[in-house]
Amino acid sequence: MNVHFTRNRAALAVVGLLLAAAAPTAYASLDTETAPAPTRGTPYIETQLFFGTERPDGGPAVTERQFTAFVDKEVTPGFPGGLTVQDGRGQWRDANGRVEKERSYELILLYPVSAAGANDRRIEGVRRAYEKAFGQEAVARVDDRARVDF
Repeated sequence: MNVHFTRNRAALAVVGLLLAAAAPTAYASLDTETAPAPTRGTPYIETQLFFGTERPDGGPAVTERQFTAFVDKEVTPGFPGGLTVQDGRGQWRDANGRVEKERSYELILLYPVSAAGANDRRIEGVRRAYEKAFGQEAVARVDDRARVDF
């Protein structure tokens, strides 16, 4: 019986070593950094803008009606192909070091890489216009590459 017990332990040890050696390979296949890029779609830029609604001077928060009017006037003319607006809740540390918790909006724009230069100027204009119109310290911006298929 000791022979079977020792043989089983040896077999289990070998299986354990094989699993341990194979695990990094299995996890590596889940790594999005090394995964092959999708080939479907066209190269686009995705820009996300984050608009806060609380005013640093303590004035009334930007209303949904005001924000919608702003998008209609300042964003839609430059991006008539489409956009997405999502409601959010966020927070950020203002220039005085206070953490401001507020209702916010996320605006998502998708546009071809070839239009990035012209759209960069438009987007920066939108950011400055919102800051000026509603007394905001900043409008956050995130840009990322994407492949888009409609």
